Amino acid sequence: MTVNWKTLDDTQLRRLKALVFLTALLPLALLMAAAWQDNLGANPIEKITHNTGYWTLTLLLISLGVTPLRQLSGANWLFRLRRMLGLFAFFYACLHFLTYLVLDQFFDWSAIAKDILKRPYITVGFAAFVLLIPLAVTSTNAMQRRLGGKNWKRLHSLVYLIASAGVVHFAWLVKKDLSRPLLFGGILALLLALRWFYKLKSARLRRSYSSV
Repeated sequence: MTVNWKTLDDTQLRRLKALVFLTALLPLALLMAAAWQDNLGANPIEKITHNTGYWTLTLLLISLGVTPLRQLSGANWLFRLRRMLGLFAFFYACLHFLTYLVLDQFFDWSAIAKDILKRPYITVGFAAFVLLIPLAVTSTNAMQRRLGGKNWKRLHSLVYLIASAGVVHFAWLVKKDLSRPLLFGGILALLLALRWFYKLKSARLRRSYSSV
């Protein structure tokens, strides 16, 4: 039986969601396996921090890519995956922050406050994490209805600012080898360009219809 990738039925979509769910958990499973085998290298905390941060930004950019990919392909079911991908990005962001909070700083609140105030890459990273919280909390259909469509979209447009802050956080963290932060920045710039392209295209279509 052939599958029309543009229109998946409920069964196919459930299977795809299960696959995406398991795939998104794979980085954590591999990290846990490496920890179990004592294979995290000379600095395990740094390894965990970098790994969880990398997957936070990766999943965030993948979730941002859903809309332009749907617009380019016509596969509307992609929207049904966006929430899961965004929540997994938040999940890895929580692990990233908890690694710093528990393993790195051992709940030393004064040291954490000094870090946030004095170390720019931590300031930017912490701000991005805080901004991500209301997006995760309001990700449900019920919260979308409660906020109203326009307010909900306005709030969730912050994800582009959050992703930008994540790229800057990553670049300041690595300092020397900027290849990955630049790659992430390039992908984000492309996604922003596509967003504005389709926004302008939609505005032109509305104007053309209104003038008829």
